[in-house]
Amino acid sequence: MPRLLRIVVPAGALVASAVLVWLAWLQPYLAEEDVLKLGHGDYSLVGTDGQPFTEASLQGAPSAVFFGFTHCPEVCPTTLGDIAGWQDELGDEASDLRVFFVTVDPERDTTEMLGDYVGWVPGVVGVTGDAAEIRAAEKAFRIYSRKIPLSDGEYTMDHSALVLLFDDSGRFVEPIGYQEDLDRALAKLRRLLS
Repeated sequence: MPRLLRIVVPAGALVASAVLVWLAWLQPYLAEEDVLKLGHGDYSLVGTDGQPFTEASLQGAPSAVFFGFTHCPEVCPTTLGDIAGWQDELGDEASDLRVFFVTVDPERDTTEMLGDYVGWVPGVVGVTGDAAEIRAAEKAFRIYSRKIPLSDGEYTMDHSALVLLFDDSGRFVEPIGYQEDLDRALAKLRRLLS
């Protein structure tokens, strides 16, 4: 029995040490690395401005990216209204901020439809593409979406409802939550734009 304990105790201590190192050092580092990769990936979409939307589109100026769809009953129009409100509050401070509204419903959301949908908010670019490219973009941005059938044969989309903020190097900075407090949202945007 003492011989078995001499083997089991050190082995258990080694396993416990490995778990502690993982939890205290490696796991947070890897999670941070995943966050820094948000928006990076192989996707090629098109904006309502006629320009391609790729990973490179996030570089050159601060950007806000929101995923939604034109048939959205509440979250998307509310978020677009919030974006318009942020722009009003920030005034000239927001002149360099680019805003992209990426559809999660490419089946229905054509470039023209998106242009009409986002056109009332100054500077917002609608983004669409084929279904495979939209899925690739969702994967790159870690966005959830799912088609939900309705009783009348139509469907709606369930999706993430965050506005993702990127600096002028294309690095993810932080999110703004759905209907986040105005002062907190503006503080995040001012940090991004400063």
